[in-house]
Amino acid sequence: MFPFFAPFSFEPLNGFIIYTFGFSLMICFFVFLWMIKKLSERYQYSYSIFTQNILWYFLSVFIFSRVFYIIANWTELKYIQNPFEFFFMNDFDFSLIWGIIWFFAFLTLQLKVRKEKLEQYIDGIAISFLLVLALGYLWALLGWQVYGKETHFWIEILYTHSFTPIPYQVAIFPLPIVYSITFFILFCISYSLSLFIHLRSLLWYLSFISIASVLLIFEFFSGKYDIFSQTLWINMTQIFSIIAIVIFTYKLFQAYRSGEIKENTIILK
Repeated sequence: MFPFFAPFSFEPLNGFIIYTFGFSLMICFFVFLWMIKKLSERYQYSYSIFTQNILWYFLSVFIFSRVFYIIANWTELKYIQNPFEFFFMNDFDFSLIWGIIWFFAFLTLQLKVRKEKLEQYIDGIAISFLLVLALGYLWALLGWQVYGKETHFWIEILYTHSFTPIPYQVAIFPLPIVYSITFFILFCISYSLSLFIHLRSLLWYLSFISIASVLLIFEFFSGKYDIFSQTLWINMTQIFSIIAIVIFTYKLFQAYRSGEIKENTIILK
């Protein structure tokens, strides 16, 4: 038998409802800040660059991740009549790739103003992102933002909630659970390496190559479609994953040939 699943909200007080989307998003937000602060001492970067600009980070990630989700799903969302529904929506869907891109776009702009290098921050950010992705995909499970398609691996789950937007009436691949477990394993590996070996020029390359590779592979099991997957055999997330893998692999090869990795490799005592 396949396990059944129905996302939930809970009502601790009469008339006061807490939804899993907002609750999980809040947890991810504070966990990210906590991990960034925890790693700031190890990698010797300024934690205040994030805390002093929380609002701008939130707006840049929220707006652009939502905009590009709408672009990718324009065939469905073009029928929205009220412009406010583009941002004040009831589906709570965002583009993960563009959220990450605009996070780094704003961070890079800040670092240029402060005349600092991205390499000083990137290791801590990469590890923190892996942890947040593991938690975030559990949120996507509870909120129906991510779901798989029909498979027969005997690990499928069946969505039974009467208001679920998931179109499948049969048990489907537990994509958000697989994502969450995979990213948590990658987080544990990356964090463990950061404890013993300081690979400033290597760890972040491998982390983002791993993230992009996981998205590229498992998006083939996604039950959602966008304007790219309707005409091509891959969706927007996979397209940018391929681009990221090529770029970071090339950068890694360049760093190795130039000796940058060997020069910046420090065994922590």
